[in-house]
Amino acid sequence: MHEAAKGTYMITRSGLHPSRSLEEVHRSVEIPSSVGRWRRLFAFIGPAYMVSVGYMDPGNWATDIQGGASFGYTLLWVLLMSNLMAVLLQTLSARLGLVTGRDLAQACRDDYPPFVRYILFGFCEIAIAACDLAEVLGSAVGINLLFGIPILWAVMITGFDVLFLLLIQRLGIRKMEAFILVLITTIGACFILEIFLSKPSAAGIAYGFIPKPLSGAELYIAIGILGATVMPHNLYLHSALVQSRDVHRSRAGVAQACKFNFVDSAVAMNLAFLVNAAILIVSAAAFHSRDIVVTEIQQASALLGHVLGTRIAPIVFALALLCAGQSSTITGTLAGQITMEGFLRFKIRPWLRRLITRSIAIIPAVLVIASVGEKGVMQLLILSQVILSLQLPFAVVPLIKFTGSKEKMGPFASGPVIKTLAWFAAVIIIVLNVKLVSVTIGQWSHAAGQYNWLVLGMAIPFAACLALLLAWMTFRRERVIATAAPVDADAVLNAARGHKLFHRIGVALEATPRDAPMLAEAIALAKAHSAELVLIHVVEGAGGHWYGPQTGDEESRFDEEYLRRLSDRLCKELALYGVPKVNAVLGFGDVPRQIIHISKQHGIDMLVMGGHGHTGIWDWLHGQTIAGVRHKLSIPVLAVR
Repeated sequence: MHEAAKGTYMITRSGLHPSRSLEEVHRSVEIPSSVGRWRRLFAFIGPAYMVSVGYMDPGNWATDIQGGASFGYTLLWVLLMSNLMAVLLQTLSARLGLVTGRDLAQACRDDYPPFVRYILFGFCEIAIAACDLAEVLGSAVGINLLFGIPILWAVMITGFDVLFLLLIQRLGIRKMEAFILVLITTIGACFILEIFLSKPSAAGIAYGFIPKPLSGAELYIAIGILGATVMPHNLYLHSALVQSRDVHRSRAGVAQACKFNFVDSAVAMNLAFLVNAAILIVSAAAFHSRDIVVTEIQQASALLGHVLGTRIAPIVFALALLCAGQSSTITGTLAGQITMEGFLRFKIRPWLRRLITRSIAIIPAVLVIASVGEKGVMQLLILSQVILSLQLPFAVVPLIKFTGSKEKMGPFASGPVIKTLAWFAAVIIIVLNVKLVSVTIGQWSHAAGQYNWLVLGMAIPFAACLALLLAWMTFRRERVIATAAPVDADAVLNAARGHKLFHRIGVALEATPRDAPMLAEAIALAKAHSAELVLIHVVEGAGGHWYGPQTGDEESRFDEEYLRRLSDRLCKELALYGVPKVNAVLGFGDVPRQIIHISKQHGIDMLVMGGHGHTGIWDWLHGQTIAGVRHKLSIPVLAVR
């Protein structure tokens, strides 16, 4: 294992990787070395709790309530099995991130050809959208129950949680983890109270942990529970979150981090299991034992108060539901950011990513509620969790293969026992999904009547293609990375010294005192390369936008005089250093567009610009000139603060 200093590229077994997962918080949490074991463990606690909120989101509520109300305590064993799978798979996800310094999305990008990467990214986006749909509906129902706001309007209100998310993210990773822990504690406390009020059967609970065959509606709900518990995007998320710890890049340091993260995962996942089990138990005790059919979460809340004879129960239920929806929102956004950057190497601002994802989730929610009313919320929630389960094999298989690879994990590769358990979990997930898909296609075919050939002709080839892709991912040989031939460092350095990069250097000026550092860099480059210097300024006032070069307002006259004086002075001073020429070019109108046009027109091969360091809403107020320019030019752009 190679040493890697903080703030530098980290060399792993798969090469040199300058990209980082969640770069804004990468290795931002220090791990104290001269303290006791418990203090060091505390430094590692956090990532698994952020992941665990996805295991108690509103989608889980829907499947657990439906399972408890319809089948009593029967599906408790499915919850337990799903939780054991979650502990194992989340531990493997954390190990992948800690050992390789790559999250699962980045590892897939390294290992798979482009068409597979794009398919996997598409599956991730579908899973995240399905999860976000559950968060929208759950938060909306919580708002409806607490404040009496109609569900449709409550769904629209959830679109504004992007502002709340921005505030939380700016506080840093440790404060975000603390906030999530508060929400988890609130949810847990609410359901401890609900269990106390519902007085469940101890014998029934014990019987529910005995595995039984599944079919029909039980199978559908069981797979929904599985998808709601072992969520595919959480595997991508966990492998990135663990890299927020500044782990010492030695074998002993990584081994300690893996051990402490296992403890973190085991405790967090088991707490999530207790919450889910509590929801199912309360539903079974309150509804199934009285033969009450529950079709909606709102109905469950109202019935709790009626059945248990207390006003506290529905209020506590609604508060916990709202906390579950909002806590899952944060982790869903982070997962989306990780998969987009990992698979596509495409960065997008978190608030914009959140806005896009939330919009995708709100649209189907509004359509369903507007067409079939509030009674469609529960079924939409359960469907979202079944969709998550169908995506799960395409995240689990790569994770198991990567963590079992000596090439990628070195001495930290999974041993025979862990591999066997992991593949056993994968087989269970795949078999259940195959059974669900076959039953669903049969139901569609039967419902289509005389057009069943059309359903079968579309569904079977699509399912077959997905099955072939999964088989290829499962049985393909690991790509062996050839060892590169030694490179002569002296030869590379000599070639770099003799290579003249720039002939014409442009500098975009603002005609303010802030021009000084930009001008200083441009002058130094021009001297070093004996390159022509081009001074650029764009008149961006109303006159410049409307009349262009024909404007004669005070702003354009001042700017023109400013450039003329600069170019005259610099022409005399830089001639002594071999700078052949200093040009001054004035543009009019849109700043990025004009800078791009002038750079191309004058053959500039190096551009110096000013960066103000502002983010968020200030980008909208002040503009983003550098971002608008650098993607449209194929030359180096030097940003100077």
